[in-house]
Amino acid sequence: MVAKISLGNSLYGAICYNGEKINKEKGRLLDTNKIYNDGSGSVDIKRAFADFMQWMPSTTKTERPMVHISLNPHPDDVLTDAQLTAIAREYMEKMGFGDQPYMVYKHTDINRHHMHIVALRIRTDGSCISDKNNFYRSKEITRELERKYGLKTAEREKVTPDTPLLKIDPSGDLKKQVASAVKIIGMRYRFQTIGEYNAVLGLFNIRCEQTDGRVNGREYHGLVYFALGEDGKPIAAPFKASRLGKFAGREAIDGKYEKAKEKINIAPTKDKVADALAHCSGKDDFIARLKEKNIDVVFRYTDEGRIYGVTFIDHETFNVLNGSRLGKTFSANAFEAKFNPSQEPDSRQEQTVPVTQPSETTDQKPRQEPRQESESNNGPGPDSRSQQQTPPAASQKNLFDDFDDNSIPGLDLFQQGQSYNPDEEAFIRRMKRQHRRGRKP
Repeated sequence: MVAKISLGNSLYGAICYNGEKINKEKGRLLDTNKIYNDGSGSVDIKRAFADFMQWMPSTTKTERPMVHISLNPHPDDVLTDAQLTAIAREYMEKMGFGDQPYMVYKHTDINRHHMHIVALRIRTDGSCISDKNNFYRSKEITRELERKYGLKTAEREKVTPDTPLLKIDPSGDLKKQVASAVKIIGMRYRFQTIGEYNAVLGLFNIRCEQTDGRVNGREYHGLVYFALGEDGKPIAAPFKASRLGKFAGREAIDGKYEKAKEKINIAPTKDKVADALAHCSGKDDFIARLKEKNIDVVFRYTDEGRIYGVTFIDHETFNVLNGSRLGKTFSANAFEAKFNPSQEPDSRQEQTVPVTQPSETTDQKPRQEPRQESESNNGPGPDSRSQQQTPPAASQKNLFDDFDDNSIPGLDLFQQGQSYNPDEEAFIRRMKRQHRRGRKP
């Protein structure tokens, strides 16, 4: 069971958020302490707020007088309302909130049923329940409750270069799936441009875009990530790299470009591509022959169907290489001439990209790179995907000497395949913003 604790100063906002959700039949009120409860499972928001305020002292120095807690049993734990209520009461008692006014809600708007608790931290004498070591105390209590009620243990998931990579599941927690894939790809593969990075991300229905600009006279250079559907179109709002972790940020990815330049050996991949090209009967046969050698190839096309970019993803050497890096024989123009002989090679004006992707050489923080053909500047479009395969587990440990820490902040048992609730994430962010603005309860 995972507990998430947020302190705030907008008591009414917390009551209203949970109450409105419950009253829209997306859950029910399970239990209250010192707050009116008619037993119907619905919430009288104004009455609840008034009851809370009766317990609020007239003066207090505490800036964040309320606490909002979510208790998340493992998705495989099937619990009755009575069991959930007992778990919530025992948790609050052990956390020191047993005598405080609070409300316990069950949310059912996502596949993973869970509880939310709103409580006052301020006692009637004006003193405040300490939040010191909240994380460690809460973790000990949830482990104790897991043992008592026979619940599955929730441990933060670690990733390594051997961790299997999965395509995005649209019904799951998109943020955590994207974070997991980005972390593993960064640990496993070597790439030197945003285009090469996007080629391997695209195998798992993810796209990265650069964001460059100026705000209040200061330049910024960042990245955003999109979760994509099978048609290559975004299925949710993009995630800023800062929300995923430092490993996903511009500085970290740029650092991987530089390290890749020092370590990539193109010879093994080039030999396999050359052999497949020499013996293939056409483009489809070329793709199939490369798959037998554990290489994915991503072709990119103009609206007219002409090849303007090609990238090879070698799952044995873990190198991601634009065709032009292997030589002119393997450039986009060479493949266009071989596989589409009836058409003339693209001119620069005809190289229109079906997916809006910022140019790698535009408004970018200084970085000296050899000029690449257009294939290095763009991620895979909707019609550029090769047949997908899950790369084999990494076995060459010497490839991974410079990996960062293998934990992903915020990734726990719900990392793969579980529903993500954007409303809850937005609510928690609002609470933090309200605290910074100093709003009253």
